[in-house]
Amino acid sequence: MLIDTHTHVNFNGFKEDGPDVIDRALRAGVWLINVSSQITTSKRAVNIAVDYKEGVYAAVGLHPIHLHEVSVDESEIAFQSRREEFNLPEYRELGLNPKTVAIGETGLDYFHIPKDDDFDLVKKRQEAVFKQQIALAVELKKPLTIHSRGTEADPMGVYQDIMAILKQFPDAKGVIHCYSGDLKTAQQFIEMGFLISFTGIVTFKNAKEIQKVAKELPLDKILLETDAPYLAPEPYRGKRNEPAYVKYIAIKIAELKGISFEEVAKVTTENARKLFKI
Repeated sequence: MLIDTHTHVNFNGFKEDGPDVIDRALRAGVWLINVSSQITTSKRAVNIAVDYKEGVYAAVGLHPIHLHEVSVDESEIAFQSRREEFNLPEYRELGLNPKTVAIGETGLDYFHIPKDDDFDLVKKRQEAVFKQQIALAVELKKPLTIHSRGTEADPMGVYQDIMAILKQFPDAKGVIHCYSGDLKTAQQFIEMGFLISFTGIVTFKNAKEIQKVAKELPLDKILLETDAPYLAPEPYRGKRNEPAYVKYIAIKIAELKGISFEEVAKVTTENARKLFKI
């Protein structure tokens, strides 16, 4: 058994075949958490989760790129973000659902701040909404799923900003999703009680730095995720990702650590069950 702790079958990328994708995952022994980016996908994630007795769960939250309007166009993603205000009562109601196991994804994203916008103003807005969602997670006693993406010039600065904010909330716990930082920073997050999650990037041939981090971190501090439909692992790189492909991430982690696939599956599943209470 494996748990894909961060996927997006609640996104439009799976509009036509979402149930089939989930069924493929469950038949392959993969449970999943559909993570949200705004109120529409949060509601959808909860609605999907309640349709399944077990194996499918939700995380609800407002992604930092949806705090302003921006066109996102990269190799694995293209869309126009819609600005949304954080509606605390709505997100609290969704967060109270028994199938909601986390708040997120929330966090900071400096990479997609529009060039014409006031960087510092947008940054302050992101920080304020991030803090609201951290407070909600603490109130509901649920973990956070944290997004972090810095600028090209300073990719590590965002991690330091997130760390500084989290230190204001000592009761907050959760996971740093799609980790792409260095080993020292990962260890600092772990010391604060957070887990580190790896995506299909760890399978890429040129991802030597993140492979080093995955190799060195204790297995009991690691989670696995696909971030589907994005970041498909080898051998599906460049194609639409899906939760069933999380096994390729587990295979790579096992290879890097020189241990069995079964051990990676067992320990990372235990990690996810403990953090998300599933």
